[in-house]
Amino acid sequence: MKEEKTELYVNEEYVVSSPGESQSILQARFQELGYLFFKKTISDQKCSAMLQDFMTVLAPHITYDETAKAPAYSGTPFSETDPIWDEVYPKMQSLESFHRFFHEEDVLDLMRTVSGTEVFVYPIKMARISTPGKLGYETPPHQDAYSHHAGPTMAGIWVALHDVDQQMGRVKVLPGSHKKGVRKVFEAEGVGGVQCEIFSEETTWHVSDYERGDVLIFHSCCIHKAEPNTGSELARISVDTRFCDYGAPVFSTNLEPHHGWRIEGLGWDSIYQDWRSTDLQHYWRDYPKLF
Repeated sequence: MKEEKTELYVNEEYVVSSPGESQSILQARFQELGYLFFKKTISDQKCSAMLQDFMTVLAPHITYDETAKAPAYSGTPFSETDPIWDEVYPKMQSLESFHRFFHEEDVLDLMRTVSGTEVFVYPIKMARISTPGKLGYETPPHQDAYSHHAGPTMAGIWVALHDVDQQMGRVKVLPGSHKKGVRKVFEAEGVGGVQCEIFSEETTWHVSDYERGDVLIFHSCCIHKAEPNTGSELARISVDTRFCDYGAPVFSTNLEPHHGWRIEGLGWDSIYQDWRSTDLQHYWRDYPKLF
């Protein structure tokens, strides 16, 4: 185990896992590293369909570049909470396909593999947009245990909807950081407005280029951050949510739409207005551990 730990921490690229590995191996690796990285585990078709749905509501600010096979922005750069973001984000949140994305068996199976039991998918679903021209506004290092008021069985699941290279701004994690608990936070520029404490010996981050359908699952205390988008035209769009062992406590802020607290009119009634199905509407009302 000592050799494996040394190898896992020296490499600065993600340690790649496979859904075909035994659950015990995957869970041990998750407890050691604080994350699991799966290559091309969500189908191209599903990711492309989700990205196309987003394109229908992001135009004219972001359109799909057929040559680059990635989203491209035009006009004014923007980041989370900017006026353009506040304009388009309720439209993204209202897409039934966006919320259903995380409740289908391909994603649920990955969650169950990590947890070893049935899971509860948080109602809060997040879509991320990173355009060039917003250096300094990327998400700083943080822990979800703090921002989501979450216990040790909560984890995040992040999915790349298209290929993402360093220039477009990747998500990176600090392996093993979950073992030292929830940390102090400080005010910081960027999404969320806070950064957690990082110890002097924690210098090796794990990150890799992403392909469409890659999945990153990370522990609630695993420190992670976003790289800046340093390109000139291409934007990064990804989706993520949180989940926990079924029956674990879930704090009330996770039951609301992402940024529903600050964008006027963004609530479940407006989100559900044009949905064709009702099975996922308010699905958490009977959950036993809400606080």
